[in-house]
Amino acid sequence: MNKENMKEVILKAKQEKAVKWDQVGEAAGLSPEYTCSACLGMNHLEKKNADAVVEFLGLGSEISEALQQYPYKSWEQSVPTDPVIYRWYEIVGVYGETIKEIIKDNFGDGIMSAIDFTMDIEKQEDPKGDRVVVTMNGKFLPYKSW
Repeated sequence: MNKENMKEVILKAKQEKAVKWDQVGEAAGLSPEYTCSACLGMNHLEKKNADAVVEFLGLGSEISEALQQYPYKSWEQSVPTDPVIYRWYEIVGVYGETIKEIIKDNFGDGIMSAIDFTMDIEKQEDPKGDRVVVTMNGKFLPYKSW
């Protein structure tokens, strides 16, 4: 089974069971963010975590095997049109250079790793309208001269 078919089966099972990613992540023994990413085909799970997701969602072993496959990370569109995803492009477009400059000021010339990386997404209740709080934590990787 390929990752796209796996994703469809998982999303359907999640909807039918009426569960949230927090619950799927807890079953997997991993963060909901990483578990969701793997279930959407952008990361992989180790066997014990994949088997736990499959058991929780009531799916077959072919889904566990697909979850364990290393992904090929690609995007079909240069700029996605989904409003939530598009806003991230907008944020990077408006604040990307600012982020780069502040990283450069505080760390030197380098990048934030997306491999040695964690992310937390939380809801912050606010009387003026609930807030989305996204915390990204990546290891700094300096460029080196040779």
